[in-house]
Amino acid sequence: MSLKQRPSLFGRISMGLVFLFLYAPIFVLIVFSFNNSKSRTVWNGFTLKWYAELFRDSQIMNSLYTTLLVALLSAAIATVAGTFASIGFYNMKRRVREPLMTVNNIPMMNADIVTGVSLCLFFVAAFAGWNSFVTWMEQTYRLTAPRLSLGFTTLLIAHVSFNIPYVILSVMPKLRQMDKNLIDAAQDLGCTWMQAFWKVVVPEIKPGIVNGMLIAFTMSVDDFVISYFTAGPKTSTLAMTIYGMAKRRISPKMNAVSTLLFVSVLLLLIIVNVREARQEKARQAKH
Repeated sequence: MSLKQRPSLFGRISMGLVFLFLYAPIFVLIVFSFNNSKSRTVWNGFTLKWYAELFRDSQIMNSLYTTLLVALLSAAIATVAGTFASIGFYNMKRRVREPLMTVNNIPMMNADIVTGVSLCLFFVAAFAGWNSFVTWMEQTYRLTAPRLSLGFTTLLIAHVSFNIPYVILSVMPKLRQMDKNLIDAAQDLGCTWMQAFWKVVVPEIKPGIVNGMLIAFTMSVDDFVISYFTAGPKTSTLAMTIYGMAKRRISPKMNAVSTLLFVSVLLLLIIVNVREARQEKARQAKH
């Protein structure tokens, strides 16, 4: 074996060891989700009963419904807000855009627990002020109004807030690649600004919008820390339910639901990467 081949072989071995270190625990979890016994160490035959029990568990299914609903709504809202924010950033002067883009990156760099605690304190303080105002209205004018507390709405707002930066970072590169003269040409041909936006801008940046939406959905499904601080006592996501079950006893149903969650996120990431690879190949074919 020549000296030139040794680094390559060493690199492949190192990469294999890294992937083994990262994915061996997940592989064990997936294998034991099909174990016929509740044992976490002894294999006792293949079975699908834990998946059947999983879908009969109302607590887990309600948490799954909440997780998917929050993920879909937050991804849709964040995609719309992030797309329009990206267009706003794109039309700004560079000296204004760059500081704002730095601010946009802070939520992604920030620790989740800091974001979660901050949002929790913000909601609690805002709701305390509103509830005090409602109490005063009831005592003074005998008018009633709903009192606010942590729940599904605050959970949704929190997910939208941390998803928007990911959408912006997905859409901005597509806007930079777009020819700036396309909008002017469309307007010269009789389109209004909104018609030019739908017929020219959206088709050009559509790959970035779709990728941003998929990433936002994945991040929302995967989140635990921020959800834990903003969901309130009556709302629970799938990650929060798994955490609560783990504190009592590690049930084989946890292996099953964790396997399904891992496979779902893995499929979404594969879709995102395949789309990006096809877009890059199409871009190179044009040039």
